[in-house]
Amino acid sequence: MTICLLGAGKVAYHLGKQLQAAGYRLLQVYSRTEASARSLAQVLGCDWTNSLQSLSQADYYLCALKDEALPPVLKQIPSFPGFWLHTSGSLGLEIFEPYTRNCGVLYPLQTFSRQRELNLKTVPFFIESLSPELLSNIRSMAEKLSERVYELDSSKRKYLHLAAVFACNFSNHLYCQAATILQEQGLSFELLLPLIDETAAKVHEKPPKEAQTGPALRMDRNIIDKHLALLESQPARAELYRLLSESIYESNQKV
Repeated sequence: MTICLLGAGKVAYHLGKQLQAAGYRLLQVYSRTEASARSLAQVLGCDWTNSLQSLSQADYYLCALKDEALPPVLKQIPSFPGFWLHTSGSLGLEIFEPYTRNCGVLYPLQTFSRQRELNLKTVPFFIESLSPELLSNIRSMAEKLSERVYELDSSKRKYLHLAAVFACNFSNHLYCQAATILQEQGLSFELLLPLIDETAAKVHEKPPKEAQTGPALRMDRNIIDKHLALLESQPARAELYRLLSESIYESNQKV
């Protein structure tokens, strides 16, 4: 099976390498910029283009693009041969409706970084298609990459993506806040790594609500007020602390 890869970012990089290792033939990488298309094509040993009018004929066209980039790209494609897939958690199948019904979703639920190699075998992949035959093909593709493949419709996938933003992106932002607080005091973020690792490990064994600890759980005003006093000169961070503390307390009140 042959694949044209639309996109040259982190998701495209990892999926392209893993699909190639699984036996798929990567024909071409498309990116809006010549440099990024050429760079990933060199990694994959395939052709590249920055012109949508020059896409190669392939069995699959895998769109690993930012959500806001996909609609204008689709509008510029002259024809839609083969099968078209996107990798987004928040876009539905309807994005393809004006152009083709030979479409589907291959969504890996993971955070990707160019500098970190990933073993996709344990990464959950969520698939969808209007066509039972194509769905079977997408499942076969996903199962070559991962041991955890699930069928999920667009509506539920959007909520899954929302939950992932809370679990991953928001958590990492709080790591950034913690790192800044420590840096301002001449302390290393590495001091928090055992705590972070243990917190993450606990939710493998019990529901997150049961794993919750800290002063906000019991609304310990003595500690909370001391923390807020330390943040007196940083109103945005103090407000974030206050909102999170109130959310933790209210979420753990018995009805």
